[in-house]
Amino acid sequence: MALNFNQYAAEGNTFIKQYAKEIGLSENPESAGRILSSILHGLRSIISVEESLQFIAQLPMFLKAVYVNGWTIKAKKERVKNVEEFIDLIRSLDGKTSLYDFESDEVAEDYIHATFLILRTYVSRGEMEDIKAELPKRLKGLIFDHVFI
Repeated sequence: MALNFNQYAAEGNTFIKQYAKEIGLSENPESAGRILSSILHGLRSIISVEESLQFIAQLPMFLKAVYVNGWTIKAKKERVKNVEEFIDLIRSLDGKTSLYDFESDEVAEDYIHATFLILRTYVSRGEMEDIKAELPKRLKGLIFDHVFI
């Protein structure tokens, strides 16, 4: 199988433009990319390695790259019990730009909802349900209430 990195780059650029539009950041795809990355990295730090591998198996190459970028597999998952702690986690993963990218908890929640709505384009309902099963009770709704309507 030949790797076509130009194709992956083109698909990734198209995706990030659409994602930025969906979350209301059409004029700032760089911020949208940081937001996407922080949310995906937050998810991977609270679910098991096995579930992460099953999840990324369904993603297109450009999203796999975002998900695994900088990944150091740890045996211990992050302890996140509720929405506020998840938002704090993704802000910490976003670094110095988090005050700009995630300006309020409400905005952060909207971005999280939108991200998981978009991911359902690529990930099966069964896999999303498996991820949901691993999440703390008070976090399931934030990520999945709007995913399967």
